[in-house]
Amino acid sequence: MSKIEEKVEQLVKEPIETLGYSLYDVEYAKEGPNYYLRIYIDSPKGIDLNDCEKVSNQINEILDKEDYIKEQYFLEVSSPGIERILRKDKHLEQNIGKEVEVKLFKKDVNGNKNYQGILAKFDSETITIKENIEIERKNIAQIKTVYNW
Repeated sequence: MSKIEEKVEQLVKEPIETLGYSLYDVEYAKEGPNYYLRIYIDSPKGIDLNDCEKVSNQINEILDKEDYIKEQYFLEVSSPGIERILRKDKHLEQNIGKEVEVKLFKKDVNGNKNYQGILAKFDSETITIKENIEIERKNIAQIKTVYNW
Protein backbone atom coordinates (compact mmCIF):
# COMPACT_ATOMS: atom_id res chain seq x y z
CA MET A 1 0.00 0.00 0.00
CA SER A 2 1.43 3.37 -1.00
CA LYS A 3 1.83 6.30 1.39
CA ILE A 4 -0.93 8.18 -0.42
CA GLU A 5 -3.29 5.22 -0.03
CA GLU A 6 -2.47 4.97 3.69
CA LYS A 7 -3.01 8.70 4.29
CA VAL A 8 -6.28 8.74 2.35
CA GLU A 9 -7.51 5.64 4.19
CA GLN A 10 -6.88 7.28 7.57
CA LEU A 11 -8.54 10.48 6.38
CA VAL A 12 -11.77 9.02 4.94
CA LYS A 13 -12.37 5.97 7.18
CA GLU A 14 -14.28 7.80 9.93
CA PRO A 15 -16.49 9.94 7.63
CA ILE A 16 -17.41 6.81 5.65
CA GLU A 17 -18.24 4.87 8.81
CA THR A 18 -20.31 7.81 10.09
CA LEU A 19 -22.51 7.39 7.01
CA GLY A 20 -23.05 3.72 7.92
CA TYR A 21 -20.62 2.08 5.49
CA SER A 22 -17.30 0.32 5.94
CA LEU A 23 -14.14 1.21 4.05
CA TYR A 24 -12.98 -1.89 2.18
CA ASP A 25 -9.93 -0.49 0.40
CA VAL A 26 -8.22 2.55 -1.13
CA GLU A 27 -6.35 2.34 -4.41
CA TYR A 28 -4.31 5.09 -6.08
CA ALA A 29 -3.23 4.20 -9.60
CA LYS A 30 -1.91 5.73 -12.78
CA GLU A 31 -3.55 4.36 -15.90
CA GLY A 32 -2.29 5.82 -19.13
CA PRO A 33 -1.97 9.56 -18.65
CA ASN A 34 -4.56 9.69 -15.83
CA TYR A 35 -4.46 9.14 -12.07
CA TYR A 36 -7.35 7.48 -10.23
CA LEU A 37 -8.19 7.44 -6.54
CA ARG A 38 -10.56 4.55 -5.94
CA ILE A 39 -12.43 4.23 -2.68
CA TYR A 40 -14.15 0.87 -2.17
CA ILE A 41 -17.00 0.83 0.33
CA ASP A 42 -19.12 -1.97 1.69
CA SER A 43 -22.30 -2.56 3.65
CA PRO A 44 -24.19 -5.66 4.81
CA LYS A 45 -27.08 -4.65 2.53
CA GLY A 46 -24.80 -4.12 -0.47
CA ILE A 47 -23.82 -0.95 -2.30
CA ASP A 48 -25.74 0.91 -4.98
CA LEU A 49 -25.12 4.07 -6.98
CA ASN A 50 -26.83 6.28 -4.39
CA ASP A 51 -24.48 4.96 -1.70
CA CYS A 52 -21.46 5.76 -3.86
CA GLU A 53 -22.74 9.26 -4.57
CA LYS A 54 -23.40 9.91 -0.87
CA VAL A 55 -19.87 8.85 0.10
CA SER A 56 -18.29 10.75 -2.79
CA ASN A 57 -20.06 13.94 -1.74
CA GLN A 58 -18.99 13.41 1.88
CA ILE A 59 -15.27 12.81 1.22
CA ASN A 60 -14.62 15.03 -1.82
CA GLU A 61 -14.29 18.24 0.18
CA ILE A 62 -12.19 16.50 2.85
CA LEU A 63 -9.75 15.23 0.21
CA ASP A 64 -9.54 18.66 -1.45
CA LYS A 65 -8.88 20.37 1.89
CA GLU A 66 -6.05 18.01 2.91
CA ASP A 67 -4.57 18.07 -0.61
CA TYR A 68 -2.46 14.89 -0.21
CA ILE A 69 -2.44 14.28 -3.95
CA LYS A 70 -0.65 16.91 -6.01
CA GLU A 71 -1.54 15.45 -9.42
CA GLN A 72 -4.96 15.91 -10.95
CA TYR A 73 -6.94 12.70 -10.38
CA PHE A 74 -10.36 11.15 -10.85
CA LEU A 75 -12.20 10.10 -7.69
CA GLU A 76 -14.15 6.85 -8.01
CA VAL A 77 -16.28 5.44 -5.20
CA SER A 78 -17.62 1.92 -5.69
CA SER A 79 -18.36 -1.47 -4.22
CA PRO A 80 -15.50 -3.98 -4.13
CA GLY A 81 -17.82 -6.28 -6.12
CA ILE A 82 -18.70 -9.94 -5.76
CA GLU A 83 -15.23 -11.18 -6.74
CA ARG A 84 -13.10 -9.05 -4.45
CA ILE A 85 -9.42 -8.33 -4.74
CA LEU A 86 -7.60 -9.28 -1.55
CA ARG A 87 -4.82 -6.76 -0.94
CA LYS A 88 -4.58 -6.70 2.84
CA ASP A 89 -4.08 -9.26 5.57
CA LYS A 90 -7.56 -8.46 6.92
CA HIS A 91 -9.01 -9.38 3.49
CA LEU A 92 -7.13 -12.69 3.55
CA GLU A 93 -8.25 -13.38 7.12
CA GLN A 94 -11.92 -12.80 6.18
CA ASN A 95 -11.61 -15.28 3.31
CA ILE A 96 -9.88 -18.26 4.90
CA GLY A 97 -11.87 -21.33 3.88
CA LYS A 98 -13.20 -19.64 0.74
CA GLU A 99 -12.26 -20.16 -2.88
CA VAL A 100 -9.68 -17.78 -4.33
CA GLU A 101 -7.89 -17.27 -7.61
CA VAL A 102 -4.19 -16.40 -7.47
CA LYS A 103 -2.31 -14.89 -10.40
CA LEU A 104 1.47 -14.77 -10.29
CA PHE A 105 3.91 -12.31 -11.84
CA LYS A 106 5.94 -15.19 -13.25
CA LYS A 107 5.73 -18.97 -13.38
CA ASP A 108 6.68 -20.68 -10.14
CA VAL A 109 8.88 -23.77 -9.63
CA ASN A 110 5.94 -25.96 -10.74
CA GLY A 111 5.64 -24.01 -14.00
CA ASN A 112 2.27 -22.48 -13.01
CA LYS A 113 1.24 -18.86 -13.25
CA ASN A 114 -2.34 -19.27 -11.96
CA TYR A 115 -3.90 -21.17 -9.08
CA GLN A 116 -7.45 -21.58 -7.86
CA GLY A 117 -8.46 -23.24 -4.62
CA ILE A 118 -9.52 -22.86 -1.02
CA LEU A 119 -7.45 -20.37 0.98
CA ALA A 120 -6.12 -22.37 3.94
CA LYS A 121 -3.73 -19.96 5.67
CA PHE A 122 -1.24 -17.16 5.17
CA ASP A 123 1.67 -15.41 6.83
CA SER A 124 3.91 -12.49 5.92
CA GLU A 125 5.85 -14.54 3.34
CA THR A 126 3.38 -17.03 1.84
CA ILE A 127 -0.22 -18.00 1.29
CA THR A 128 -1.34 -21.60 1.31
CA ILE A 129 -4.15 -23.05 -0.74
CA LYS A 130 -5.68 -26.38 0.32
CA GLU A 131 -3.79 -29.41 -0.97
CA ASN A 132 -0.78 -27.66 0.62
CA ILE A 133 0.10 -25.44 -2.32
CA GLU A 134 2.34 -22.75 -0.84
CA ILE A 135 2.82 -19.56 -2.86
CA GLU A 136 5.34 -16.81 -2.15
CA ARG A 137 3.51 -13.53 -1.60
CA LYS A 138 6.22 -11.53 -3.38
CA ASN A 139 5.34 -13.41 -6.61
CA ILE A 140 1.59 -12.74 -6.32
CA ALA A 141 0.24 -10.24 -8.82
CA GLN A 142 -3.37 -10.57 -7.63
CA ILE A 143 -5.55 -12.63 -5.31
CA LYS A 144 -9.32 -12.42 -5.60
CA THR A 145 -12.33 -14.29 -4.34
CA VAL A 146 -14.17 -16.57 -6.73
CA TYR A 147 -17.93 -16.45 -7.02
CA ASN A 148 -19.37 -19.66 -8.46
CA TRP A 149 -22.24 -18.62 -10.67
